[in-house]
Amino acid sequence: MKICCCLIIAFLLPTGLAGQNLDSREMVKSLNSTWPTYNGDYSGRRFSQLSQINSSNVRNLRLMWTYDSGNVPIKATPLMVDGLLYFSVPDKAWAVDARTGRMIWCWETKTRGGTHIGHREMAMYGKWVFLVTPDDYLVSLEAATGKERWRTEIADLKLDYFATVAPVIIRNHVLVSPSIESTDNRGYLDSYDPENGTLQWRWYSTPDPGQPGSETWPNTEALGHGGGAIWIPGTYDPQLNLYYFGTANPQPVMAGQGRHGDNLWANSIVALNPDTGKMAWYYQTTPHDTHDWDSAETPVLFDTEIDGHPRKLLAQANRNGYFFVLDRTNGEHILTTPFAPNNWAKGLDDQGRPIRDLSKDPQPAGALVIPSESGATNWFPPSLDPDTGFFYVRVTRSAAVFYLTDTSSKPEAWGGVDKTVWTGPSSIAAIDCKTGKIVWDHPTGGAISGILTTSGKLLFGGDGSGNALALDPLTGQTLWHVNLNELMSNGPITYELDGRQYLLLVAGGKLFAFTLPEP
Repeated sequence: MKICCCLIIAFLLPTGLAGQNLDSREMVKSLNSTWPTYNGDYSGRRFSQLSQINSSNVRNLRLMWTYDSGNVPIKATPLMVDGLLYFSVPDKAWAVDARTGRMIWCWETKTRGGTHIGHREMAMYGKWVFLVTPDDYLVSLEAATGKERWRTEIADLKLDYFATVAPVIIRNHVLVSPSIESTDNRGYLDSYDPENGTLQWRWYSTPDPGQPGSETWPNTEALGHGGGAIWIPGTYDPQLNLYYFGTANPQPVMAGQGRHGDNLWANSIVALNPDTGKMAWYYQTTPHDTHDWDSAETPVLFDTEIDGHPRKLLAQANRNGYFFVLDRTNGEHILTTPFAPNNWAKGLDDQGRPIRDLSKDPQPAGALVIPSESGATNWFPPSLDPDTGFFYVRVTRSAAVFYLTDTSSKPEAWGGVDKTVWTGPSSIAAIDCKTGKIVWDHPTGGAISGILTTSGKLLFGGDGSGNALALDPLTGQTLWHVNLNELMSNGPITYELDGRQYLLLVAGGKLFAFTLPEP
């Protein structure tokens, strides 16, 4: 099942590269010299305290090295621990020297099948890295050598589950979920033992019959095919011991006539205990979704004062076009405001949830809806800068005609289709976390990159012309750019080695490492 290639054995590794041993407690500290998990740390802020590269010298950045992984686009956010960068594409993973871009090892597996739409990244625990494969395996590798330790099956390939999401490690729990796209199955989140791959618990994103939430579905049959996939790694508060993540749309897609009700816990932000898999609270952002607007976007954690009182909060810019702020201790609604054009909601209910305009549900003759199925944002990672108090998100603008194609009482899989009729300018928007107001909006064209902010008073992202950008996080003014010839395909990261800060960008199948000239 596996091919190990291009392996450099441990005694040939440079000093400091053979002893990877990540302590997961490091991920509760403010992000500094490393990047040990998908969002850098548990908060999801993608904010680094590094400031050697800053607004006064960013124009002096120089390309240090590049690494070309081949023709497959890298949608993963690389990890950086102990001088090694780890990154992956479907069925393949690498470790390269973070100082030079020299490959240390390359791991590859022969697939049984599964949807190969992309790969979000790996996770690290102790001396091991973990990743999923499209054919539904969770795999553990030795971080220093790429040697496979074990693999365990996390879903049934025959039911058209596939895997793309980066695992998240919380103490002795490897949290991971399979994906579903065109079949009416239930989404779920699993916890596995990092030592041997044993399943510890499973949480389904639609409830069992008779359990709380089941009343939001019309019958047991609809519940059993309810969807609610989990597409994006979540975030974690160690003080509350709560793991936060978003769930996707209910099934069947776009056709809601066979699943009357709110359809919990699809299109929700969920908080659960990682030790037990028990849900603490949920908040549904799009009740009875008929437009495929997953609520999978990263729930970002931050603390601030509201009405003079300190609050532990969570923010999400949702695919449906609304920005939500919740109390992360209990899910209490704090704020809902639109951050992009939309015409599908008539207002907000007493819980701050958008109220559907039924005329905007898919129709046999078509309904003009803003935004399109791809949403006002998507999987692109946002960032939150505690120095400015702004939440930064990739905004897309679009309109589509939604058609109901399966008018039966029991539609299946995809019961509708959308035809985009307008695609507007993409941008990076800065949202005030306290008010929800857009402070600035920087046009970027058809870009898909995520965002990084730093204590150097910088925001990094990409545009639709293949440029990497550095913006002023207070004003959105461009401070630096460089053309990479391909679109940036995930969020930038930054790290420090030997007292030197690096900026790592990913575009297409290539890695680009920038740093300042030596004094």
